[in-house]
Amino acid sequence: MALFVKSFEEWLQRAEKDGFNIMEILCEGPWTWPRNALNLYRDDFQIFKSYDVEVFLHAPTIDMNPASLNRGIREETLRQIKETVDMAVEIDAVAITTHPGLIHRLEDRVRNMGMQIAIETLKEASRYADDRGVIFSVENMPARYAYFCNSPEEHQYFLDKCGCHATVDIGHANTFGDPEKFLELDKIFYYHLSDNDGERDQHLTLGDGTLDLKALNGIDNVILELNNYEKVLKSREVLLNSFKG
Repeated sequence: MALFVKSFEEWLQRAEKDGFNIMEILCEGPWTWPRNALNLYRDDFQIFKSYDVEVFLHAPTIDMNPASLNRGIREETLRQIKETVDMAVEIDAVAITTHPGLIHRLEDRVRNMGMQIAIETLKEASRYADDRGVIFSVENMPARYAYFCNSPEEHQYFLDKCGCHATVDIGHANTFGDPEKFLELDKIFYYHLSDNDGERDQHLTLGDGTLDLKALNGIDNVILELNNYEKVLKSREVLLNSFKG
């Protein structure tokens, strides 16, 4: 069995043992890049169907940009999003998340153009996912001018125009100053949880930043998006202790 699959079998076993019922795979290279995985490991994908853990995928983001004014870059981005959908079908993943894109020249004219390009790219990706029976979800981004979906209003605009679901990243939302506004969006499918100082996306353990944990009360379908497993376990304890009873 390929190293890729053996590694994920270990994580699936650990997740199931520790009582987690969902996990997300970040599809960056080399092992989890969908094009490689589909070509090299497809015969071993049945391992993902052997555990009582729902799997979500995060489409590649490094060097990808659905808002790129360079047609070649955005076409390759769309191609890799579609490959992520194809991988989701093969491993019975529930949903995929992607970033909405960004601009590299900080001008309103460029931003408006990039927004329309991003929407057209993501709309096509959403249709492809719908046709294959996979939930397609667009994530909000930190409160920076270069990023799209950096406010709840703009995130909702993308959801409406693209016909997709939302992944609400609470850490990104915390940089906006009023993260609870993102929790009011239509068609939220799941959440990424982490903490920060309210200025930067730091992926801190819950409780180690400025996030008001009361905002998380009642939400479900969450991914603890942290840099190591110990922080994931600690953040889960913070959540359980915050909402006891």
